[in-house]
Amino acid sequence: MKQPNLDLETVNRVIEMAWEDRTPFEAIELQFGLQEKDVIALMRREMKPSSFRLWRKRVSDRKTKHRQRRGFVEGRFRSQNQKG
Repeated sequence: MKQPNLDLETVNRVIEMAWEDRTPFEAIELQFGLQEKDVIALMRREMKPSSFRLWRKRVSDRKTKHRQRRGFVEGRFRSQNQKG
């Protein structure tokens, strides 16, 4: 699994996007080149174990985190920092 060298600001932005309910993993991949498994590895590495477990449980139940499972094309809000 590739782990590109990301600066602290980029790591923080990826974590922020991963926590957002309406930001799909595809948007993170488009902007930062990290696939879902890379985001999971980054979250596991950067977060406390209890916070990581909470995030995984939250993400596992969200249809909005995967573009193919979403029931809509556009969300209500799109950050100007988000590409795609």
